[in-house]
Amino acid sequence: MVKKFSQLYLDARRAFMEIEDQQTASLLARNLLCYVSGKTNEQILADREKYACEAVCNQMDAAVRRIMSGEPLAYVLGEWEFYGLTLYVDKNVLIPRDDTCAVTALAVKKGLYLEQDPRILDLCTGSGCIGLAIASRVKDAKVTLADVSKEALAVAKKNVSRHKLTGRVSCVQADALTPASAFLGKFDMIVSNPPYVTTEEMAQLPASVKDYEPHLALHGGDDGLLFYRSIIKNYAPILKPGGYLCFEFGMGQGDDVCRLLEHNGFTIIERARDYNDRERAVLARRKDEV
Repeated sequence: MVKKFSQLYLDARRAFMEIEDQQTASLLARNLLCYVSGKTNEQILADREKYACEAVCNQMDAAVRRIMSGEPLAYVLGEWEFYGLTLYVDKNVLIPRDDTCAVTALAVKKGLYLEQDPRILDLCTGSGCIGLAIASRVKDAKVTLADVSKEALAVAKKNVSRHKLTGRVSCVQADALTPASAFLGKFDMIVSNPPYVTTEEMAQLPASVKDYEPHLALHGGDDGLLFYRSIIKNYAPILKPGGYLCFEFGMGQGDDVCRLLEHNGFTIIERARDYNDRERAVLARRKDEV
């Protein structure tokens, strides 16, 4: 049955109010309707008394059902905004979050002051969000996106192409838990948002995360620090002398991560907080003589 655009919005909003507050329900309904119709908010408002075609009505109903079942909006839309970039996402990668803007901003700020044509590795890249944000801001950077998951790398490659960065951004398969391959070469900076959710926390994750987002990109071992130990051990050797390591970490993990870095020959340069004033990232430098 065909409906007016206004009715599609109101029906979706009413459904979402069973699981969300009024403001969130309204936002979800607007975003979905824009997505399935291909119209902007302004166009939806102007056409609110017009009837949508049957295909749009069916797609809207299906999208509402997916949201009501607990599937995250980003996966329903197939894309998400991060650091000024619209990125393709699917169930093979984590949804980029505002928390990750802290480590991204830290890496961008340092990247702008590295030597000309710096080489930067985004390890455990997922969608490629951090590395692509760096490449979009540090115009001479050569960025490598690396992940153990072939499916995640396929998503990252789509995002490299989407943002026309194939000339400066490459994708390689690499495992953070094993020694770095010599073919990668040397880097001025390695940045990573590795899995850091503890085994205990994994069982307590919201259903929208636990049931939909890839556990491979979430679980960081019993204490959440497995990947930090491994990256410091396995990837510090491919940093240039005086090179930088930039990490995101979970709430309350900052001191432990910084201790690991300091015990392995790094000097802490800066610790950064996210938009909610929670400590989320660290920048450290190898103590080698440059």
